[in-house]
Amino acid sequence: MYIIGILGGIASGKSLVSEQLTRLGAGLLDADAAAHEVLRRKEIEDAARRRWGEEIFGPDGHIDRSALAKIVFAPPPDGPAERRYLEGLTHPAIGQVLMDQARRLEAEGVEAAVLDAPVLLEAGWGGLCDRLIFVDAPRQSRLERVLERGWSEEDFTAREAVQESLDLKLSRADATIDNRGSAEQTFAQVERFWQSLFG
Repeated sequence: MYIIGILGGIASGKSLVSEQLTRLGAGLLDADAAAHEVLRRKEIEDAARRRWGEEIFGPDGHIDRSALAKIVFAPPPDGPAERRYLEGLTHPAIGQVLMDQARRLEAEGVEAAVLDAPVLLEAGWGGLCDRLIFVDAPRQSRLERVLERGWSEEDFTAREAVQESLDLKLSRADATIDNRGSAEQTFAQVERFWQSLFG
């Protein structure tokens, strides 16, 4: 099965491109859903509780991702150290969930799958991919999108600062999708990419 990885900055439109690829027939390897699943595992919750205490747990008894984000995206030196601990705790398990998803899709006869993961390169999952797409959008557009989601500009800057640079992501990509226009314009580019793979 062909795996297509999606790269880009925060709020560049990676999920839009992933959705468009699934409309064309790709399966979805959803790292965000995998992360949700992993964070609810007892052994992960127990390790997180030992590290950060009850303050990161919500009323439902599970990890509150926004409370955890405040810790792992805090300024240096504490934030980076806590983020490395979290990544060491969760990334191997998330990678295993993604591999399990890929095996299921392949067994179903799906010819391609799209991997949508915010930290695809950082987690070492780029090697799983046969092709990488970079989704491009101007910083101001991306900032406006996250402000609509309830983020602050400081949240946006802090989270983008811990990811690989856009220049590096672009240099690793096999194709670029310009997402500064309409969804229809983006889809036309995605469709051309798909046709280049599968005719």
